[in-house]
Amino acid sequence: MSPFLKQKDIICFSILAVTIIAIPLFLESKYHFIVLNVIGLNTIVVVGLNLLIGFAGQISLGHAAFYGLGSYFSGILTVNYGFPLWPAMLLGMLATGIVAYLIGYPSLKLRGHYLVMATLGFGIIIHILMGELEHFTGGHDGLMGIPPLAIGRFIFDNDMNNFYLIWSFVLVSMVTARNLLNSRVGRALRAIHGSEIAANSLGVNAADYKVKVFVLSAMFASVSGSLYAHYITFISPSSYDFYYSIQVVTMVIVGGMGSLWGSLFGAGVLTLISEALHIAKQYHIIAYGIFLCVVLIFLPDGILVGTYNFFQRRRTQKFIVKKDKHKSS
Repeated sequence: MSPFLKQKDIICFSILAVTIIAIPLFLESKYHFIVLNVIGLNTIVVVGLNLLIGFAGQISLGHAAFYGLGSYFSGILTVNYGFPLWPAMLLGMLATGIVAYLIGYPSLKLRGHYLVMATLGFGIIIHILMGELEHFTGGHDGLMGIPPLAIGRFIFDNDMNNFYLIWSFVLVSMVTARNLLNSRVGRALRAIHGSEIAANSLGVNAADYKVKVFVLSAMFASVSGSLYAHYITFISPSSYDFYYSIQVVTMVIVGGMGSLWGSLFGAGVLTLISEALHIAKQYHIIAYGIFLCVVLIFLPDGILVGTYNFFQRRRTQKFIVKKDKHKSS
C-alpha cells in the first residue's frame, strides 16, 4: 500500500472494495446494473475533474471532449485498425494527455471566465469534429462494432462483468487521487487554490502544477471514455456534448469541491436524478437547474461536505455550551 495513504483511507477503501464485491449478490435487474455502471463511469471523470476544480481551483467546461477522445481513440483503433484492446485504451489515454497538454499550456495562463470560455470552445470544436470526420468516427451515425474488453478468454460482455471492471477502475482512480492529494503535490495544489501568488512565493511552480493536474484530469476522463466505448460497443457525438461537461461540473459542486468522497456522492446523486427525470424530458433541464440552485444556496460546499460541516459545527457548539456550564458550576 502506498506510504501516502493514511489508516483512515485504507479502511474507507477497503469498505468500498467489499461493497463493490457484494452489491451484485443483491441485484437481479439489468437496469440496476446499467445505472450503477453509468455512476461508476461518471465517478472516474468527476474524481479527475475535482482534482482540477476542487483542489487546484481551475474551472474546465471541456471535459466532455476528453471523455469523447478516450472513447473515439479506443473505438477507432480497435474497429478500423484492429489494435489490441488494452493497448488501444492506453494509447487513447496517452493521446488525450498530449492533447490536454497542448490545450492546457496556453489556456491555463488565463483566469476566471476567460479560462472557462477557452475550455468551452475546445469542447465545442472536438464535438463538431466527431460528427464531421465521418471516415474515422462514423459521423453522426456513430461508430459501431466496438469489441468488449477481455482478459485472456474472459470477456466483459455483460452488465455484471462490466460492473466489476468499471468499479475496479473507480477504486483505482480514487486510490490514485487520494495518494496524490496526501503527497507534496496535493499540498501544492491546495496552495495554488488558496493563492497562486502566495504559492509561487513559497517555491511552488503554479503554472507547471496547473498544467500537470489538467493533463491528469483529462486522462481520467479518457480512461472512463474508453471503458464506456467498450461497454456500450457503440458511440456517437451526442454522448459528448456541452451538456455532459455541465453535468460533470455539477456533480463536482453537488458532491463537494475538494472532497474525494464527494465526487462519488455527487456522481451517484446526479446520475440517479437524471434517470428519474427522463420520465419528463421536457422539464429535465429545468428540474436539474432548480436542484443545483437549491444546493448552491443552502449547501454551497456541496451536499456531503455541507452536511459534514453542519454536524461538526453542532458538535462544536454543544461542546462549548457544556464547557461554559461546567465553568459556571
